[in-house]
Amino acid sequence: MLMSTPVRRLALTAHMTSSVGWMGAVACFLVLAVVGLISPRPLEVQAAYLAMEVVGWAVIVPLSLLSPATGIAQSLWTPWGLIRHYWVLVKLLVTLPCTAILLLHMLPTTRLASAAAAGQLNGSAMHELRVQLVADAAVAVAALLFTTVLAIYKPRGSTSDAQPAPTWVKRLRNAALAGVALFLLVHVLGGGMGQHGLH
Repeated sequence: MLMSTPVRRLALTAHMTSSVGWMGAVACFLVLAVVGLISPRPLEVQAAYLAMEVVGWAVIVPLSLLSPATGIAQSLWTPWGLIRHYWVLVKLLVTLPCTAILLLHMLPTTRLASAAAAGQLNGSAMHELRVQLVADAAVAVAALLFTTVLAIYKPRGSTSDAQPAPTWVKRLRNAALAGVALFLLVHVLGGGMGQHGLH
């Protein structure tokens, strides 16, 4: 059953607002993470990590759940379909892992905020974790910007065609595999996965 035009427009508005808001909030998170990493002023570092926790839990987490939920609803009840077009499928395959990784990385954010509140982030304290949040936030901004570009340009290609996947899908698949391998390598060698808990 397809959505009526007014409902479809409302759903599109909710999806666009939550998606762009999510990307903007993650961009703010990235700026705060950079400030927390490089600022020589202890009070500024403390404020940055405390603000990151608030922005993360109050803004980023809700939007990261609302964006894919509204996107899936739109896909299921509009002619686009959930897996009918490559651009919709790719958006889904980018957005869902972003949401999962974000939720996982809220734990070290809370850990850093607690350390900041206790005045324990002097000098290079918890340096690897601080660098990791900068890197992860930068990757998240790039991924969300990519999904926004996909939604605007809607590159051609249907999963129901008998023809092979378009070139852009093949290149993206190779880049994604390389990115996943790099992500795992950095986290395993750097001990990143072990830092996600609240020790």
